[in-house]
Parts: sequence; structure tokens; C-alpha cells
Amino acid sequence: MLSKEEKERYSRHLILEGFGEEAQLKLKNAKVLVVGAGGLGCPALLYLSAAGVGTIGIIDDDIVSESNLQRQILFSIEDVGKQKVLSAKAKLNSQNPFIQIETYFKRINAENACDIIKNYDLVLDSSDNFATRYLLNDACVILNKPLVYGSIYKFEGQVSVFNYKNGPTYRCLFPEPPNEGEMPACGEVGVLGVLPGITGTWQATEAIKIITEIGEPLSGKLLRFELLSNSISTFEFEADEKNKLISKLGEYDFNCEINSVSLDKLKDLEKKETIQLVDVRDKNEFETKNLKGINIPVSEIKTRITELNPNLKTVVHCKSGVRSKQAIEIIKGYYPEIEIYNLTDYNL
Repeated sequence: MLSKEEKERYSRHLILEGFGEEAQLKLKNAKVLVVGAGGLGCPALLYLSAAGVGTIGIIDDDIVSESNLQRQILFSIEDVGKQKVLSAKAKLNSQNPFIQIETYFKRINAENACDIIKNYDLVLDSSDNFATRYLLNDACVILNKPLVYGSIYKFEGQVSVFNYKNGPTYRCLFPEPPNEGEMPACGEVGVLGVLPGITGTWQATEAIKIITEIGEPLSGKLLRFELLSNSISTFEFEADEKNKLISKLGEYDFNCEINSVSLDKLKDLEKKETIQLVDVRDKNEFETKNLKGINIPVSEIKTRITELNPNLKTVVHCKSGVRSKQAIEIIKGYYPEIEIYNLTDYNL
């Protein structure tokens, strides 16, 4: 039942024809996991919270940086250097005290994905890399959970719904990931700040439709919109039944050509020779905590490439490995013969 306070809060839903108290109660009893509290996750979280989704899970292993504030609207300058999940929880609790927020300050991976996802009714993919997207798809197939997908690139957004009522999965639309470097992240090419707001809000809309069973979710359809031309299109795709036969999670590192090194191995190497350590996180992240070395944000690699010595063994790192892999591809483009490694331990 809805309390008197809840009825007042959600009054515009309750008087909405085709929605009403029955749909609002479904929202109250729903559990939604949002993977990623970044550009897509922030607006999605705001609207899911405001709508009255009873339990919202947030998983993200990143901290707030100043460059996030251009588009990640849950955060302010006071949040810089703090965990995104905790800052998001504080903002959402102040917005709506009638809901429960669960936080996971960790990176979702093949070891923990199913254990976390099984506790939720549906998942919002607000991630920024292909490895996580394929991982979430496979986990949702195994657990039979709907997956609401969102993606952004420069001025273009995409939204779809996968694994809904035996519908197509992410792999039915994208059977194979693109080659490394073909789709750089916004840290390298930029993104219009309002684009993730529109995309994440659309994801929240699809989640609400699925929970309340109103309207027609984007199952078997990919919605694409481009802001500069105001063009919107919908592409339909079919299910491939073999993509629904997944029974266990596999490996989700699609960059097999980049050599890696552990933190322990790095320390051993530093005892024997001069290592060029490059931290490609933002400046404020570096200043909060670092492993020393050179700080060149991934967005500045091309303009500061001459600061690197191609004759030194080079180790690149960030927070999660996404930006460091992007940086390595850029560096190798300028210095093809450089001996370069990606740091696999992310303890910052």
C-alpha cells in the first residue's frame, strides 16, 4: 500500500490515465540495478528514484572527477574525489526518502555479476565499454533478467531492451565486439553534455514501462537519435536462438594484443631498470592518490605525445583499464616500436 505521503508525492502518476495506483505499487515493489553511475547512470538514477522504484542498486568502482561534472548531473564540485556510488546515494536519498539504495563500490566482473544481478528484477546497462556490455548481456541471459541498454557517441545516442519476454539479446544485435580502438570513449573524442542525459532518461523510461507493463518496450528494436540533425530512427532486429543458450560466463577482455603487467611485476621491474609510468586519469584523480610517474590524461595524449620517451619500457594505467587501453593504442600509433604494457592491478 502507498502511504499518505507517497500518494501526495506520486499524485501525478496516480491521476495519469493508464497508470494509476496499480502501476505505482509495481514501481514500489521493483528492484532495479544500474551498472555505472556516469553520464547515462546519473539521469537514469534521478528519474528512477523520483518515479518511486522501491530498491535501486548502483555499482561503480570510480570516483568523481572534475571532468565528470559537464554531464554527470548527480554530482557537484563538492563530490570531486569521492566515490560515485556514495555521492549518488546521498543525493537520491535526499530526493526520495521512501526508497532504498544499495551501493557496490566495485567493478562488475564474471566472478560477481550473477551474485549481484540475481537480486534485481532488471538491469540498466549504463557502462562505457564493450566488455561490460557483453558480460551484462550474458549474465542477464543466464538469470533471465531484462536488460535496458544505452550507448552514446559524440552527438548520437542509442537505446534498446534485451532479453525481454524471450526477445532478442545484445548478441543478437551485436554478435561480435568491434576491434579495439574503433569506438573510442568520450575521454578521447568528447561528448555533448546533454546527450547522456537524454539517453539515460530514455533508459529510465524503458525500465518504468517494463516494470509497470505499460506501452511497448524497445524489445527487438534499436532506437537511434542524432542531436545535430534532430534525426530519430528505429532499427528492428530478430532473435538468434543460439544466443540464448549461454550457461556460464566467459572471458570479457577483448583486447588480446595489449601486453599487461601486474603491480608486483612493475615493482620488480623498477628495481632493475628505468620504467616510464604513465597515469592517464584526470589531474584531480592523480592528485588524490597516485603511483607517481607522469600524469597525462587520455584526452591529452595526442597533444603531449612528445613528453614520452619511446626508448623506455612504458607502463600505462588508469582506474579500471578502459582509459589506459585507449591511451596505449594512441601511443602505439605514434611510436609503433615502443615496449608498452597495461597495468592490471587497479588499487587507486
